[in-house]
Amino acid sequence: MASFTIPSPSKSSSFFASSSSSVFGRCSLSHRNFAFNRSRICVSNHSKCDLPQPLNYGNGKPTIPILNERTLPKFLESAQMETNVNRNGAKLKVFSGTANPELSKEIAWYMGLELGKINIKRFADGEIYVQLQESVRGCSVYLVQPTCPPANENLMELLIMVDACRRASAKNITVVIPYFGYARADRKTQGRESIAAKLVANLITEAGANRVLACDLHSGQSMGYFDIPVDHVYCQPVILDYLASKKICAEDLVVVSPDVGGVARARAFAKKLSDAPLAIVDKRRHGHNVAEVMNLIGDVKGKVAVMVDDMIDTAGTIAKGAALLHKEGAREVYACCTHAVFSPPAIERLSGGLFQEVIITNTLPVAEKNYFPQLTVLSVANLLGETIWRVHDDCSVSSIFQ
Repeated sequence: MASFTIPSPSKSSSFFASSSSSVFGRCSLSHRNFAFNRSRICVSNHSKCDLPQPLNYGNGKPTIPILNERTLPKFLESAQMETNVNRNGAKLKVFSGTANPELSKEIAWYMGLELGKINIKRFADGEIYVQLQESVRGCSVYLVQPTCPPANENLMELLIMVDACRRASAKNITVVIPYFGYARADRKTQGRESIAAKLVANLITEAGANRVLACDLHSGQSMGYFDIPVDHVYCQPVILDYLASKKICAEDLVVVSPDVGGVARARAFAKKLSDAPLAIVDKRRHGHNVAEVMNLIGDVKGKVAVMVDDMIDTAGTIAKGAALLHKEGAREVYACCTHAVFSPPAIERLSGGLFQEVIITNTLPVAEKNYFPQLTVLSVANLLGETIWRVHDDCSVSSIFQ
């Protein structure tokens, strides 16, 4: 019987020393003056982190120096931490599934809380067992679990976690799904197809969830598939903040949509990026995960092209689009996406020299074997942590007046 127990992050030095794969940025927990600050894993050699002292590199990986329990470096300090811990923290519990425990730890650290204790096991026949190891009676519970590969395993684990919380008399259950895996199956494009996004929404609702918090859904209509409230969080501010730090001349920028379906997303991104011009890659898809680029709409000659998409799966679409941009005279090509699914042969395509930099977020865990020099991973922990606080505060106020 395989067993997996999510450890609770402590405030001791061992927690920060074990989090060498993540670098937390400067953040403010002020409810009114909240700003989307970045915290990222710097895989690229030319990415810069705002650290009080240089990182030590061993085997090419950055390591955070061991910290004293009472002394924190400036980039980890927060004057509002003690205040925010008292924001009804006793009635709020955050639990993590096995899909992305590192992101869950970062969210809990930002909120000034400890992850709830939970025991998740796999039986010999593959069945999943979940047991909460602390009381959640009367509490607002937040379950962090993206439905990343293996999608069916992680989805079933999430449903069982919801059921365990419901049977333990939790007051409210909010599922935090940084990556909603079945969002692409949101409509029928051919006869006799299923709409899996609606099916998964029904499963989550019937399991006992009261609310859903998701990041950058593939299409907006997926929110309508749920019969419970959905908080749709956009991760664009995290990527925009990072691009702004690169100080690229606004006149040289052009935002590119890798397909016609992503024009609205790219247009919104371009508007926030100094109102940059927009270009569109026209493609013809001959099958699932197979794309063929046909032509380019817009001018990219001599410009820095920023390709924006919600996810990168096999990287076929974005790689062929980048090749076309170089052919049309683009000086540099950046790839930006929220969800890095990275199904084979994505790594070979992305690291083949077409991209100056590939910028993603940690809504999905990135395996160490998938690192390559052009990769930069930004953390959305601050964004999700603040969203959870605000949702919890709103629910607490509502319950007072009921």
